Parts: sequence; C-alpha cells; structure tokens
Amino acid sequence: QVQLVESGGGLVQTGGSLRLACAASGRTFSSYTMAWFRQAPGKEREFVGAITWSSGITLYGNSAKGRFTISRDNAKNTVYLQMNSLKPEDTAVYYCGARPGTMQIATATNSYNSWGQGTQVTVSS
Repeated sequence: QVQLVESGGGLVQTGGSLRLACAASGRTFSSYTMAWFRQAPGKEREFVGAITWSSGITLYGNSAKGRFTISRDNAKNTVYLQMNSLKPEDTAVYYCGARPGTMQIATATNSYNSWGQGTQVTVSS
C-alpha cells in the first residue's frame, strides 16, 4: 500500500521560499509518476507539477513555471517541491499524489490514486 507523507509547509512572506517534501513508502516507485497539487479554500484541486520517478522528466502547471522546481531523491524515496518567489495566491494546502505509469504525465486529479494528507502553505502579503 502506497503511503505519502508531506512536510515543509508553513508561513512565509511574499517573495520568500519554501521546500516541501513528500516521503513515499509501501512499494517500489521506479515506474511511478509523482505529482504535486494544491487546493485553496473554495477552489478545486490544481495541478502544480509532476516528475517521473525513474527518468526525472518533469511537467509544470502554468502557476509553477519559472518559480517552482520538482526533484526526487531515489535513496530517500522522497520527492521535493522547491517554491521560490512565493505570492499570496500560492496560499493553499499542497498535496502529493502518486500513480503508476510514466509514459505520459497526467495532470488531472483523478488520474492519481494515492494521496498524502497535505501540508498548508500560507504566503503573507
């Protein structure tokens, strides 16, 4: 059973940085795609970006391009989301998702069948 645990959220000022981590366990993830989504109050869950575990190919949503970077540490079974130049509109609960398959990076929420509990990111103005 896949288990995902996010960490690293918190309160940061506009223009600041945070690095989120998603620790994965329960199976071998070499054939998985790992993704970050976020959900602000009253809004739908939004694709932030994803990475294929084996090859490290990444895809970013429009809100993340140029500011966020996804990486993974195979030895630690952990995926990271480095967020720079944060804005108040980045405030949301950030979730880590996982799905088997790496042929095409999915951006839809319902494509991912394993989720972490989420970590709150708040950006103050």
